[in-house]
Amino acid sequence: MDAIFLITVLIVIFALVFDFINGFHDTANAIATSVSTKALKPRHAIIMAAIMNFVGAMTFTGVAKTITKDIVDPFTLQNGDIVILSALIAAIFWNLLTWYYGIPSSSSHALIGSIAGAAIAAAGVASLNYSGFIKIIQALLFSPLIAFAVGFIIYSIFKIVFRNNNLTKTNRNFRTFQIFTAALQSYTHGTNDAQKAMGIITMALIANGYATTSDIPFWVQFSCALAMGLGTSVGGWKIIKTVGGKIMKIRPVNGVAADLTGAMIIFGATALHMPVSTTHVISSSILGVGSAHRVKGVKWGTAKTMIITWIITLPISATIAGITYLILSSFL
Repeated sequence: MDAIFLITVLIVIFALVFDFINGFHDTANAIATSVSTKALKPRHAIIMAAIMNFVGAMTFTGVAKTITKDIVDPFTLQNGDIVILSALIAAIFWNLLTWYYGIPSSSSHALIGSIAGAAIAAAGVASLNYSGFIKIIQALLFSPLIAFAVGFIIYSIFKIVFRNNNLTKTNRNFRTFQIFTAALQSYTHGTNDAQKAMGIITMALIANGYATTSDIPFWVQFSCALAMGLGTSVGGWKIIKTVGGKIMKIRPVNGVAADLTGAMIIFGATALHMPVSTTHVISSSILGVGSAHRVKGVKWGTAKTMIITWIITLPISATIAGITYLILSSFL
């Protein structure tokens, strides 16, 4: 069997594995608040999230094209197939490690950091597409800050609008509405996160001569959407517990505010063709809502752990990918 074809097949397999892991790793992003408020039973929430993730992934490809061409140039990347394979192995390793410990780290940070790290190991820092890479980093950094601010504002508006309402009745109505917001958030999650694996596979196809443009083939889009949906159906219970209860005590009105915020920011990024960390956005939305509700009610120790993980993911995943590239390149 041709070595280039074999490596391409391996990249497709690892990319789908990454997407599957991304699905169960990030399930908590979409459904943790609705599960914690009992708006949805866990099994129902996961089934709904899996379906909506699949639908979202089949809707757009703009983010995938950004991943394909804006970090490195797949047409000129030295040893591009080994770089991509190394990046996937590193990102999968980091995702599984943080999932095991129940830490809601960013799959996006892990993947983008891994691509950069492997590319630098292969061809130096000059191999990075600086304008595109910096644009992606800016989106990753600013989106959680925007989510925090928007979550704070939306919940503050809720407090004013519903301040004279009966608490029991209001919570019951918001619990029902939260089914819709959880579905919306699951959909937007699919529109952004599943596209990252699509971009990786397309990058590999270009690097190995099986594609000549950054357009995403339908089979790539469908297989990544399916892998994401199947991964979501497995569920990441450890992270669900962290996002759903260890940041703050979430009530239906808090959950709706956080869900709406997360969906708005993620979908806005998708419309701009920018990859963002759904984990960061949704966790920051909850932090913003919690701060507007009662600052002392936020469990800042958990938030601190999450923030530290967010910060270290890029450099650690880049380092792991660089080491993986050096090992693989000596054998392949």
